Amino acid sequence: MITKYDEFLCHQVVSTFDSVGTSAREWTERIWVSAHDTTGQCHFVAGFGIYPNRNVIDAYVCFAVDGKVQHNVRASRELHPKTDEVSVGPFSYDIIEPLKKLRLTLEDNEHDLSYEIDFEATMQAHEEDTQFSMSKGRTVENVKRYVQVGRANGWIKCEGKTFQVNRENWRAERDHSWGVRHGGFVAENNVQPKDIPVGYVYNFVLTQFDNWGVAYHVRENENGEASHFCGAEYYPTDSGKEALKVTNVDHNFTFRSDMRQVNGGEATIHTEDGSSKTLSFKPLSVNYIVAGGYFGYKGFIHADWLGEFFMDSVKIDLTDPQAVQEVSFLDDVMCEIRCGDEVGYGIVEMVVVGKYPKYGYQGY
Repeated sequence: MITKYDEFLCHQVVSTFDSVGTSAREWTERIWVSAHDTTGQCHFVAGFGIYPNRNVIDAYVCFAVDGKVQHNVRASRELHPKTDEVSVGPFSYDIIEPLKKLRLTLEDNEHDLSYEIDFEATMQAHEEDTQFSMSKGRTVENVKRYVQVGRANGWIKCEGKTFQVNRENWRAERDHSWGVRHGGFVAENNVQPKDIPVGYVYNFVLTQFDNWGVAYHVRENENGEASHFCGAEYYPTDSGKEALKVTNVDHNFTFRSDMRQVNGGEATIHTEDGSSKTLSFKPLSVNYIVAGGYFGYKGFIHADWLGEFFMDSVKIDLTDPQAVQEVSFLDDVMCEIRCGDEVGYGIVEMVVVGKYPKYGYQGY
């Protein structure tokens, strides 16, 4: 089927843009955008996922306010025939200027949450190394990704209150990935189960200061041995400076006593020029993106077929420890970050599963 994407001279497979070069049902193209003020009062995360081999596109927003309540709206629709529209009901995503300016919109709807937010890049995009892994001859992951930081501008309306989003007091981060995604949120029947790791750590950090920023992505086993690592120190989009490769990170986080969630710590970044920087993290807010469909929450999980159109909302009482336990796993922890006399902001994602003695965890 011909779509507007096919007008551009950028085909890479012998097909139209409404299909991908594999029949794997786990093929996913996903965007994640985070925006937050620098006080920790408001923390917004929204995203879209497209699953060409499941004929599904879905969208979500998670909006945490004052560390007391998180509002979540989720939606899904049949992908065809509108494969060239990144929209799901009242949700939409527009590329105003590639790698510089994006717009996320949620029009008025029955769930009493709407917004129009522009992401405006301040730093160069960082292209991660491909994440590829196999298990017993099967490809379980083959994903490409880039990340970028910037400022946010616009507004959010929630339950009758309007929150102004401005470049001076708000920061933003984003991620764009595509490929065969690990797990892919696709149930597998009559297939040999994957090995359960003794221990596993995933740590993703995406930060910005006034004149530079740093991102890294590491996955380790229970002994701290990395199965994947990449990172970069990057600079303003108009600086003309080349990004500097991060060769290694020594992370030393602390955790809440009641759950495996980061509540502080440090990370020392080593770069290819032989220098190093130590970042100190002070959490200001948390957004529980599981409620948006990551790994599933209250009837909504990414990539599931929910009919021609589906939309719902859930609200989480963040003062209720049991409610937080139910939704916590892949948590976006927004931090104030200090490096010497400089102050910046960014997101820390940290998942510790099973045994990891470095942080005191001895099993599941």
